[in-house]
Amino acid sequence: MKRITMIAFCVLIAAGTVFAGGKKDAGKLVCGVTEFEPMNFRTSRGNWTGFDTDLALLVGQKLNLQVEFQEIEWASKYQELEAGTINCIWNGFTANASEADGTRRSDMVDFSYSYMHNQQCIVIRAAREGEFTAIESLAGKTAAAESGSAGESAAKDAVGETGKIVGTAAQINTFLEVKSGAVDCAVVDVLLAQRLAGSGDYSDLMIANITLDHEVYAIGFKKGSDLRDKVNQALKELYDEGKMLELAKKYNLENSLVLDTDFRG
Repeated sequence: MKRITMIAFCVLIAAGTVFAGGKKDAGKLVCGVTEFEPMNFRTSRGNWTGFDTDLALLVGQKLNLQVEFQEIEWASKYQELEAGTINCIWNGFTANASEADGTRRSDMVDFSYSYMHNQQCIVIRAAREGEFTAIESLAGKTAAAESGSAGESAAKDAVGETGKIVGTAAQINTFLEVKSGAVDCAVVDVLLAQRLAGSGDYSDLMIANITLDHEVYAIGFKKGSDLRDKVNQALKELYDEGKMLELAKKYNLENSLVLDTDFRG
């Protein structure tokens, strides 16, 4: 009789673990990120914050996944994904673009729904504004860009064969290159440039009046990963509930927010 009671007790404990939300057995969602305000950046205490950071946490709650953020070298993003050190690339990842060697990003990863508009832009020293009036004025120049980024591809096209590209580990580092005079300009995401150029340490920098191609952000998953569809469903629910818009307003990104459920890269 005691043995039967003990078995029943163990069954109840196991059932309690499952119906308590399965937290004990919750998996992980490890997001590969770089320092990129306002998408992913660190607080004064060293904690990750930003639109992508907060959105990933909301998705984790929906899917009962423990979310972690792994800082990576952007140029090694595919290797990190393939090795399994991260589950996804979630860091203002331009989806409708190719790498510098011409490889389409959609050939390298499975993309989620796109969720935000973006554009590459040219950051220069304000004192040189008169030199940068059209895309043609970039020919032969030296440009800084994050290695492996959409900005690097755009920069190579812009400066041409007579120009030079200086690669950096993160987009934010390109601002220092421009400020120091080591390069003529930087090619970076406009959402980052709008936050930094013309203020604080970068008050002497500005965005040049040169229009580059339209882009969209999406989350990159390893080819064949079942996580993509699960995250898509969570994104759709969060968008329909108004939580993505609420989050976008927190970071002044409401005019860039979109959820394109037809997007596949």
